[in-house]
Amino acid sequence: MDKDWTIGLSSWPKGGKVAGESELAVADIDLFGLAQMVAQNAGGMVSIEDAHSHVLAYSASDQTADQLRVLSILGREGPRDYLTVLRKWGVFDRLRDTDEVIDIPAHEELNIRRRLVVGIRHPADAAARAPRVLGAIWLQQGDRPFNPDAAEILRGASAIAGRLISRSLDAPSTEALLIQRLFGIAQGAVDVDAVATALNLPKHGPVAVVAFALVAAEQPTALEPTALGNILRLRASSFRGDSVTTTHGDRVYVLLPGYRSAPAVTAWTRQLIEQFEAKRSLALRAAIACPVDDLDRVAAARGEVDRVLDNAVATDPKARVTTLAESRTAVLLGELLDVVGARAELHDPRLRALLDYDRKHSASLRESAETYLRAHGEVRIAAAALQVHPNTLRYRLRRVEEILGMDLGDPADRLLLEIQLALHRRACARPSEASS
Repeated sequence: MDKDWTIGLSSWPKGGKVAGESELAVADIDLFGLAQMVAQNAGGMVSIEDAHSHVLAYSASDQTADQLRVLSILGREGPRDYLTVLRKWGVFDRLRDTDEVIDIPAHEELNIRRRLVVGIRHPADAAARAPRVLGAIWLQQGDRPFNPDAAEILRGASAIAGRLISRSLDAPSTEALLIQRLFGIAQGAVDVDAVATALNLPKHGPVAVVAFALVAAEQPTALEPTALGNILRLRASSFRGDSVTTTHGDRVYVLLPGYRSAPAVTAWTRQLIEQFEAKRSLALRAAIACPVDDLDRVAAARGEVDRVLDNAVATDPKARVTTLAESRTAVLLGELLDVVGARAELHDPRLRALLDYDRKHSASLRESAETYLRAHGEVRIAAAALQVHPNTLRYRLRRVEEILGMDLGDPADRLLLEIQLALHRRACARPSEASS
């Protein structure tokens, strides 16, 4: 069997694909078995870690195991001091940037022996510019040098490990699948009574649904949605032991059984977001549907909180937490703008003339018109907000009417102009969001 595995691993091409052989390998072995086989065939001691340096599996050790290996296995993750050193050496950057096996020389002063390491990537991302790094395979040298084909064996093992890890990540557990169906994420019929029994949830009565999303423009560092979901699951379970959590796309959804008090759920959500911002420097926004009449309404409630995050919170960036009831106007207005924005024939070309005039003359007629409309036609209030004389604003408004061919005293013209200006603001805001 060892000989067969040597052939299977060492003959694996750099791209990591051998027809039929990879699936056989995945079916016949787990990560611990893979670690032991690599150790036997490459020479040395193996540990397999995830993307956060948590130890997933390892081969047998002997007396030549260095302190880094011993501490990593005992603590189930790489020691922080050693990880800092490896980060300074650029090891983790190279693992992200290359598929090649990296040779790390011994450092006697740190009691670190020579190592070979290769990244583990998601097999579905082979052609992606930035493939997902699932972890790494580390091979520590013992008393004897590595076998001559150690690098090839590591490359083959990386491909197998990628399939093993991705399969466990991509295939949700039975419980996770039930939760996703309850939220209307996974396809398939939902027997709410059976789901409630399986998840130990009350079959009837109100619940609360909370959706969380990162404010991308305000994040100092990237955070995977799965990692955010794990953190929020712990916090939700601390608040309510029978809560359930799932992640879909870039959002995390929490179900709180037995809740009919929107203020209580809002207070918990707001406190949680404040703590994340203060202690973890993570900016979150949240939308709440509460109370939701019954479990069979959870999927519909998820759709509603998605609408809030898509529209209401985006309309007011300062609104970190909002409920569906509080944001109905903003949601409907946002969706109305989506409809108008998607149809070019509903864009008023007269607004372009106003924008061109501002750009050509370094003027601020658009801002003056927006402020006037926001002040409900009160010239003195708008002038004070703009810090100009009321007569100056009146002159600007006459120029706006001339350029647009509109009568700002006509409610229909004012309504149309407000809609067109809102579309313009949205179009100006979205490129900056995409680049953040």
